[in-house]
Amino acid sequence: MKPAPTRVHADLARRAVVNSAALPWQSSPLPGVERRLLDRDGGEVARATSLVRYAPGSHFSPHQHGGGEEFLVLEGVFSDEHGDYGPGTYVRNPVGSAHAPFSAAGCTILVKLRQMDPADQTRVVIDTRRSPFVPGLVAGLSVLPLHGFGTEQVALVRWQPDTRFPLHAHPWGEEIFVLDGVFEDEQAAYPAGTWLRNPPGSRHAPFSGRGCLIWVKTGHLGQAISA
Repeated sequence: MKPAPTRVHADLARRAVVNSAALPWQSSPLPGVERRLLDRDGGEVARATSLVRYAPGSHFSPHQHGGGEEFLVLEGVFSDEHGDYGPGTYVRNPVGSAHAPFSAAGCTILVKLRQMDPADQTRVVIDTRRSPFVPGLVAGLSVLPLHGFGTEQVALVRWQPDTRFPLHAHPWGEEIFVLDGVFEDEQAAYPAGTWLRNPPGSRHAPFSGRGCLIWVKTGHLGQAISA
């Protein structure tokens, strides 16, 4: 097995845009578990953002999350000894938690590792397909809040066609994964499967001509850079 690169978009002060569909699937140390690396700083124990695909019947060895784990199930059913998590389920396992994950039917998840504040010890499990969205800050925008701690905020945001948001800054950075449709700003259009990281201090005026659904996290990058 070819070793995974230890640094991928590792500089959190730089903007990054990745079309995940164009990335190769890379083998992990466990049979049947593959990854597409979005950002990474470290070896097999790394601060990382990845898409992880479990083949049917595959499993990962029992392990502890020294820096916490956050994931969103994109398709299939992800499981561990605590339960089964279907498509659209958002989970946070805090720093120090442990589990032995597997997937009987197969699944794909968006997962972030070793990026949590140790003081944030709230475990979160939300079935986003059964949870209500609330109106956003502009017409055509609706939001499903997922978690907040300190300046960090995580949510799903649904954009109706032809919705525009005014120019604004992200003092502590922003991270987006496009789940459906096409998200846009003055720099480009980002189809489903695109991951973006806008660094602390960045500004943009996002919109969506066709409509879209995005996972978005704000307020977390500045703290990581200064840590």
